[in-house]
Amino acid sequence: MNSKPCDSNSSTVREALAFSAKNAPPENGIRLYDRRGQNSELRNWSQIQQAAHDRAARLASAGINRGDRLLICLPTSWELLEIQLGAILRGALPVLVAPAAALGGAASHARKVASLLELLSPKRLVCDLATRNELLEFDCAEAAGYSLLTEELFELPVAPNALYSAQPDDLAFLQLTSGSTGRQRAVMITHHNLTQHLQALVHLSSAAPCTPESNIVSWLPLNHDMGLVSGLMMTMYHGIKLTLFRPDAFLARPKIWLQALSAFKASHSAAPNFAYQLCTERVDPAELAGLDLSNWQIPLTGAEIVRPDTCRAFSEKFAPFGFQTNCFLPSYGMAEATLAVTSDQKRQGIRTAPVPRGSSGNEANEVVCNGVPIRDTEVRISSSAAPGTWLGGDEIGEVCVRGPAIFKGYYNDRAATADALREGWLHTGDLGFMSGGELYLTGRIKDLLIIRGNNFMPHELEWIADDATGGGSSERSGAFSVTRGTDGEQAVLVVEVSADKTKGLDQDIRTRVGRVLGLPLADLVFVKRGHIPKTTSGKVQRRELKQRYLEGKLERIAAAQETE
Repeated sequence: MNSKPCDSNSSTVREALAFSAKNAPPENGIRLYDRRGQNSELRNWSQIQQAAHDRAARLASAGINRGDRLLICLPTSWELLEIQLGAILRGALPVLVAPAAALGGAASHARKVASLLELLSPKRLVCDLATRNELLEFDCAEAAGYSLLTEELFELPVAPNALYSAQPDDLAFLQLTSGSTGRQRAVMITHHNLTQHLQALVHLSSAAPCTPESNIVSWLPLNHDMGLVSGLMMTMYHGIKLTLFRPDAFLARPKIWLQALSAFKASHSAAPNFAYQLCTERVDPAELAGLDLSNWQIPLTGAEIVRPDTCRAFSEKFAPFGFQTNCFLPSYGMAEATLAVTSDQKRQGIRTAPVPRGSSGNEANEVVCNGVPIRDTEVRISSSAAPGTWLGGDEIGEVCVRGPAIFKGYYNDRAATADALREGWLHTGDLGFMSGGELYLTGRIKDLLIIRGNNFMPHELEWIADDATGGGSSERSGAFSVTRGTDGEQAVLVVEVSADKTKGLDQDIRTRVGRVLGLPLADLVFVKRGHIPKTTSGKVQRRELKQRYLEGKLERIAAAQETE
C-alpha cells in the first residue's frame, strides 16, 4: 500500500485534473450513485478529464467564453460534474445553483434564479426541462430564455482550441453564499485560492493523511462550498477516490451514508451537525449488520454550529460499529475562505468551554472547540464595539481571517466586498473567542437578539426547543426578534413539529426558555415539517423566516392543550 501523501503541486484546476488523469491509479475516480442511492457507476480521472474537455468544447460552440458567468442548475449527476469542470477549463465562471427540490418550492426557486440573472448577468443557464418549465410557469420568461438544456448542449459541435490556459490569479468559479443571514452573494474564488487551500487540507490530520488509497464519501450538494471543495475539488486535485450520493437520497435513507463509509473503507467524510443528528434519530442499528466504521478517521463536522450533545449521542450510538469517539473533527469555515478556516486536530473528542461570563444571555452555555487555524491561515478576534481593536483571549468579538485562500471579493457588489475585506482581513460576521490559540464560535453578529439590553444567540433558543421536541435534524427551529411598540425587541420562536405532538409543548418550551435564559417569548409558532426555510446545507434562513412571519405567511399548527 502506498501511504505517501498525495503530492500534487498544481496551480490551476486544469493542471490538477491533468495530473490526476495521468498519475492516479486507474481505479481512482468518482463513483456516482443514482437518485435512490442504490446503483452506482465508476469513472476514473482519465475518463472524467476526457468528458470535461468535451464539455468545454461544446460550451465554446454555445458561445461561452473566458469570464462569462454560467449558471448551472442541475441535481448531482455526471452532467453537473462534467459541465462544472468543463466550464472552468474553458475559462468561464461556473455558478452552481441548487435545484428546486432543495429549496422547498418551485415558485421561490424561480424567483431566486431570476434574481441571480440580475446579479450575475450570466451568458446562459444550463438546466433540465423541469427547471425551464418552472421558470415559464412562474412568470420568469426572461430567465427561461437564458436556459440551455443539457441535451441541447451535448448536441452542439465540438469546437477546436476550446481550453483556456488559466493563470493562478485568474478566477476559477463563483460560489454562492448560503443566504442564511441575507440575500445570496457570489464569492470570487481564484485558482490560487483553491489550489493553496487544497494543499493545506491534505495535511489536515497526521493521523489519517490523504494518500492515493484514500476514499472520501459525500452526499453534500455540490452547489455548497463544503460539498464542492471537500468533495469534488479535493479528490480531483489529489487524484483520490470520491463516492458521491445525491442529497435527497441521504435525507430519505441516512443509513446509506454509513453503509458506504463501511463498504468502501472510507477515511474521510464531512457533514453539518444536522446530518449526525438525523442518523442518531432515524438509523435503526438492527438494519446495520456488518457495519464497520473503524476506518472513518476524519468525521468532519461544520457548516453550522456544532452541538456537543449531537456528537455525543452519535458517538454513543455508533461506537458498537467501530466509530472512534475521539475522531470527531469540529471545523469552522465559510465560502469566503474557500472552505476551512480552523479544525480541531487534537483527536481528543468533542471539547467544550463555557461562554465567557458577561458575554451572552446564557453564560452557562457550552460551545465546541473548533481548533487551530489550518496551515498558512491566521485568525484574530476584533472588538464589535470598537472595530479595529484586537481582543485578547477569552473575549468575544468578530472572527477575522487572513490567508491565501481568502476570496477576492463578491462579484458585482463593491459595498459588500469593502465591508468584508478590510486591511487584508476577512471580517466574517461570526462571533467567537480564542482560548489557548483555538477558536470557539458563539454565533453570528447579524443574528444577535438584543432583548432588554441582554444579548442572546438564536441557536440558544433553538436548541432548547429541539430538546423539548426531540427535533434538530429533519424538524428544525428558528428564532429571531421583532419590534413590539414600546416593548422594543421581543423574541419569537418558530418550531417544526407534527400536529399530534403539540400537546403541552407550548408551555413546556416557554418554561424551559424562561428557566434557562430568563427570557419570555413574545410568540411561539408551531408549523409543519419543511415550513421553515433552510439553505441547501441545512441552515435555517432566519431572515427569510422572519419575513414570512411578519407577512403572516406561516401556516400555524394550533397547540393542543393538556386536559385535566
